Amino acid sequence: MFATKPLGSLSLDLDNEWAYLKTHGDPAWESFPSYLDVVVPRFLEILARQQLRVTVFVVGQDAALAKNRAALASIAPAGHEIGNHSFHHEPWLQDYSAAAIEAEIVSAADAIADATGVRPTGFRGPGFSLSRSTLETLARHGYRYDCSTFPTYIGPLARAYYLMTAKLSPEERERRKALFGSVTDGLRPLRTYRWDLGDRSLIEIPVTTFPILKIPIHFSYILYIASVAPPFALPYLRSALLACRALGIAPSLLLHPLDFLSGDDISTLAFFPAMQLERSRKLALLERALEVYRDLFEVVPVGEHAASIERSPAAQRVVPRFAN
Repeated sequence: MFATKPLGSLSLDLDNEWAYLKTHGDPAWESFPSYLDVVVPRFLEILARQQLRVTVFVVGQDAALAKNRAALASIAPAGHEIGNHSFHHEPWLQDYSAAAIEAEIVSAADAIADATGVRPTGFRGPGFSLSRSTLETLARHGYRYDCSTFPTYIGPLARAYYLMTAKLSPEERERRKALFGSVTDGLRPLRTYRWDLGDRSLIEIPVTTFPILKIPIHFSYILYIASVAPPFALPYLRSALLACRALGIAPSLLLHPLDFLSGDDISTLAFFPAMQLERSRKLALLERALEVYRDLFEVVPVGEHAASIERSPAAQRVVPRFAN
């Protein structure tokens, strides 16, 4: 354990069962099946035991449904930040018109504020989708930060696997043609920076990948490694985080609800990587991985990470360039 620890942040994208089914092309999503009553108490308990506060990015559609209100209302009182994860959770958000992006972000924020009592000031696009229109809308509505960039080269491989297992029409496949980004996403910075939007700017906090190699290190990936090569999972995470320390990179790591669930909890999503791990073993591995992160960094919600950038006038400015 290190006596002095640099800053790192942690977030959880609260993607619900229906959102995974929707992206996968399963029509069962239309009834909005939900596991929030199971997963929210579970992750709140684990994070409390680990003495961690995180940012929970909530989907507006879930916040708009009465059946999810009790679970969502329990998050902020436990000390966690609330973020905006779009309304419809469609990973092709970058293809929306400017007006549709505006409606998506505003309607999600309204529903989230109504359900949780907190109006979000941070945003992550579903499936790391991002466009200049999204950034401009966020800045115009007073958001402090975005964290939708995922600097990795393996996006096309993830997309190929997803499309191989999905049941999609040709039109649906076309809509998902940019899912998980392109190889060029690996060229994006790992360090935090400011988007230069002319008369406005917006802090960007990338989801951290292994420095130089640009391969994922978020917790779903660590659990996947544990499912195929158990001895390598935690050393891999520790090596990546030590590389961040050596290079002065303040990491921002990511959790998903499926990190807290197994195929026994939710059989419809048993095809996802690491869902075959036995629940108690999976949760024990997850807690050990969180301990590795906590031992090396002072882990805070993403909003507190953004505040450290707000105090740093020297933060790099980047002009957004997107294909869309």
